Amino acid sequence: MITETKPMTTSHSALARFGHALSDPTRVQILTLLSEKPYYPADMAETLEVTRQSISNHLACLRGCGLVVTAADGRRSQYKLADERIKHALKDLQAVVLRVDPRHDI
Repeated sequence: MITETKPMTTSHSALARFGHALSDPTRVQILTLLSEKPYYPADMAETLEVTRQSISNHLACLRGCGLVVTAADGRRSQYKLADERIKHALKDLQAVVLRVDPRHDI
């Protein structure tokens, strides 16, 4: 008889949240930006050429997924990756996708 343990459930849940976050190209771009350095939402919107409302919605999703956190800076909030290992995971995933089919671009 196989029983699920809490860590296994947590791992599956974390992978599902990560997959959900990566399912949107704008969220992928946000995570890529944040893997370089912390950003303010307005700067992300300008860099990615999307509205501030769009950035806000995507950041809410990424916060809910547990992938980004905020740091208060006066009246503004700066965003960064919740864990440095996310940066490495993104690089590893990009390498795998490129090796599978480098011609396939979404």
